[in-house]
Amino acid sequence: MLETDKLFAGSIPENYDRYMVPLVFEPFAADIAQRAAALSPGAVLEIAAGTGVVTRALAPRLSPDASYVVTDLNQAMLDYAASRQTPDSRIEWHQADAMALPFEDGAFDLVCCQFGAMFFPNRTSAYREARRVLKPGGRLLFNVWDRIEENVFADDVTNALARIFPDDPPRFLARTPHGYHDKALIRRDLESAGFSDVAIETRAEQSRASSPRLPAVAYCQGTILRNEIEAREAGRLDAATDYAASAIADRHGNGEVAAKIQAHIIMAVA
Repeated sequence: MLETDKLFAGSIPENYDRYMVPLVFEPFAADIAQRAAALSPGAVLEIAAGTGVVTRALAPRLSPDASYVVTDLNQAMLDYAASRQTPDSRIEWHQADAMALPFEDGAFDLVCCQFGAMFFPNRTSAYREARRVLKPGGRLLFNVWDRIEENVFADDVTNALARIFPDDPPRFLARTPHGYHDKALIRRDLESAGFSDVAIETRAEQSRASSPRLPAVAYCQGTILRNEIEAREAGRLDAATDYAASAIADRHGNGEVAAKIQAHIIMAVA
């Protein structure tokens, strides 16, 4: 992962929530929320919350006396998440680095994270921090994307951009969001951090959009891929988005489109 892979700023948070969330994140957020609520946690910490899709799904499922601390490294993303959330006195919002959580030892029953672990500079250290703030027997629940070839629209966009920029293809999607999919490595990282009873489940969903342009805009303008495109040639963002949309249309048609998305869901015991 490059340092620039964490720069969710400018219009990216709004575009991310508007396009990426319904395209790929909502089905897995509902899954994470269901699994988390089934544990009946009294104190929950969410890390790398992004624009709050899990927060919106999980908060209504928690007990009235539960506490829910929601964090993200990126203040712009966290501010956007808070603006979208129904007022809820149980929720506290904190800018926080998963590598150095500003919370006491043993403060939480559950730490959850949706599609954030791929961005941690040192995953074992981040998992060790999560374990530190968990009570003994508490759970870490998170998900990560499977390899890019199992996530069709992301792969379509990456391949299309490689044709536009053959000398320096933008590889953000393959490098970071889809770059941490080795289940054996994930298990080793967690066990190295002191977790036990690591369970990993692979789950497929469908990504759906009303037109081929929506996934093209989602990936090209609602993720860090936007920065990579603009860095290669100023003024080419719209043309690159159009080309990605055309590539998706060629493969999936010009009307409503649907394609496979796939992720690993991980639960581990502190």
